[in-house]
Formats: sequence, structure tokens, C-alpha cells
Amino acid sequence: MRKLLFLLRPSWVILAAVVVAFAYLCFTVLAPWQLGKNSSTEHRNQLIADSVRAEPVSVTSLLDTTTHDPTEWRRVSASGSYVPDSTVLVRLRNLDGDPAYAVLSAFRLDDGRTVLLDRGLVAAVNGTRPPVVAPAPAGQQRIEGRVRASEGVVPDKLPTTQDGYRQVYTVDLAQEAEVLATPLTALPTGTDKGGYLQLAEGQPGAFSPTPLPQLDAGPYLSYGLQWVAFGVMAPLGLGYFVFAEVRARRRERAETENVATAEPAPQTNEARLADRYGGNR
Repeated sequence: MRKLLFLLRPSWVILAAVVVAFAYLCFTVLAPWQLGKNSSTEHRNQLIADSVRAEPVSVTSLLDTTTHDPTEWRRVSASGSYVPDSTVLVRLRNLDGDPAYAVLSAFRLDDGRTVLLDRGLVAAVNGTRPPVVAPAPAGQQRIEGRVRASEGVVPDKLPTTQDGYRQVYTVDLAQEAEVLATPLTALPTGTDKGGYLQLAEGQPGAFSPTPLPQLDAGPYLSYGLQWVAFGVMAPLGLGYFVFAEVRARRRERAETENVATAEPAPQTNEARLADRYGGNR
């Protein structure tokens, strides 16, 4: 045990603490974070793939259901009419890599309930201001789209009115209901987030559709496995450095002992004469 007393030195204690903390973070925070994102991405991709194969269901039947199954991305149909003067623009979107706005409108169903629609994207003028947005068509309409979950709000990004349009930074049911001063019915999503309807391409009042996410798992699985590997390698690396230090100390100790026990070399005749006559011949 005396050979390992050097591990009590401050430098080694600090190094060991850093390695243990790093490994702990790898196994309890970093790896689960990436693996969790991989699981949620795979779940989302499966919902999108299932929705592509499924026929649209009536939005009223979805609103009246009590199921808690996930319904985001599900294709739905609705009959009703656009609420006049209910256009709201969502800032900081992009269309084909250029600045754009998402166009929101309220849609009143035949049964009197009102839902929020994302009508699609319009390109910004000179990348800085909204274009003239065509009003939603009047009269009775039948539309199809997908259920999307509310995005929430950004605390320091408040709704504003610019260039003649009410503008927000996210698609959030509660915020849009306040901006429009109109009660909005949340579509069920199977989560605690209320949903809205994202119009499909070619529907009445639709603009350029918001593209669906890429159906690939992304790099999250490999990132998660890398953090697991780092969590394993860090203690192994510390063990290697301890072993190397012990081996180096053992080699130094052996060399010191060899020097101490070595016999003096035999003197030459000149050295013996120098010792006898005091260096004078």
C-alpha cells in the first residue's frame, strides 16, 4: 500500500475527482440525453410514416375522443370557414434557406368550435419584412392537414404589430388566442401540449407547405454510444496513468539500489601511486 501513497497528493486527488465526475456525467446525463433524443426521433418518424399510410380522419371525431394515444402528425379533414381578419404571422421561419414567415389563421368548424391553422410559409421581402399576404378564401371550405403540437412561447419574445400584421415568434395556442381575442380549441396530441392544424399542400388558403422532417434517426444513437465509451475510457485511462507511475517509481527505486550496492572499480597503478605520494611523483 505504501507504493500507492503518491495517489494522496493533491494533483492526483484532483485528477481522480475530475475523472470520476466526468464518467458520472457521461453515464447519467450525456449518454441518456442523446439516447433519449434518438428514441424520441424514432418515435416521431414512426408517427409520420404511419400518418402517410393512413386516411384522414374527421377533426371533430378527434376532438370528441377521450384517447390519450399520440395523435401528432395524424392526417385530419375539417369543414367550416375561415374567421375573417384572423391572420397572424410567425417570424424567423425559413423557406428554401431564405427568411420567411408562417401564416396562421383561425378556422371555425361547422359545430362552432374554432381551431388554429398553419397555412404555410411566405418568403420575406428583401429578407426583412413580410409580403402582402392574400386573405383566406371566404365561404364554406373543406380542408385537410396534419395535427401539430403547440410550440410554446419564448418568454422575452412578445407579440407585436409590424408592417400592418400581428406577428409572433412561435405557434402557441394560448398566445394566438390572446392575440386574436378568440377562443381556440386545442386538438389532442396525446401530450400535455394542445395541437393545431397544419394545412397540406394545395388546400384552400394554403401557401408553401412546411416540409416534413427528414425520416432518419440522426446522429443521436452514435453520440450516445460515444458518451458511454468516453465514460468507460476515462477510468481506464486513469488506471493506466497510475500503473505507469507505479512502474516508473519501481524502476527508479531499482536503479537507486543498484547504484548504492555497486562495488567500486579497481584502481589503476597511477591512481594507487597518486594516493600513496599525494599526487606528486
